[in-house]
Amino acid sequence: MSGPMRIGGGLGLGGVLLVLALSFFTGQDPADLVQGLDPGGGAASQPGPAATDESSRFMRVVLGDTEETWDAIFREMGQRYEPPKLVLFEGATESACGLGQSAMGPFYCPRDRDIYLDLTFFNELAQRFGAPGDFAQAYVLAHEVGHHVQNLIGSTRLQPNGETSNQASVRVELQADCFAGVWGRSAQSTLEITDEDLGEALTAAHAIGDDTLGHSDERKFTHGSSEQRKRWFRRGFESGDPRQCDTFAVRNYREL
Repeated sequence: MSGPMRIGGGLGLGGVLLVLALSFFTGQDPADLVQGLDPGGGAASQPGPAATDESSRFMRVVLGDTEETWDAIFREMGQRYEPPKLVLFEGATESACGLGQSAMGPFYCPRDRDIYLDLTFFNELAQRFGAPGDFAQAYVLAHEVGHHVQNLIGSTRLQPNGETSNQASVRVELQADCFAGVWGRSAQSTLEITDEDLGEALTAAHAIGDDTLGHSDERKFTHGSSEQRKRWFRRGFESGDPRQCDTFAVRNYREL
């Protein structure tokens, strides 16, 4: 198992693009340049192949862009955005929330405020779930960043009266989908998001809905149905307004 690589959130999209440009002209590995330029980053150990391939470079760009989006939104609210770190690993890795394994899929740990991702998940997303494409991958990362935003604002600690923990979990996941859409709207101007890109994200959201994954009992849903996941992502994407993502304001759970 290769050691995890932690990608700091302090570089920003402009810094990431600068790194890629320097890599092109100097021939240096972008991972080495990132570690040299990003004061908040650094590798937990020697990075493996997952830290240097094209997917990891794309994840850096997306992470940097989410940082710029949420930093601007938090400043408008008079608050300071504290970006998460992205930990790329292969097979398994330790986190403050316990052992992270590839089979778990990407996850956010609120205890260390890190996002954990085994890039082989994207192969499964494309081949098993039929959701290929760069923006499908970007949606996955933006969703986990959405959980980080929730952790900062405290919405993950809410549970409406009379609802089960599963129902509260669905509200949390749908809000993270909506927050991912908010970032997608902002990324239209920086990453030139197309209708095809949007389709990739919606396909991914549909593919990982509880019903599409084979759960027939709605009482056991933890992430929401495919239609719900698409609807809340689109809501964030079309509005670009995180205030439209308050799933906890929907009193009737069945109206989510």
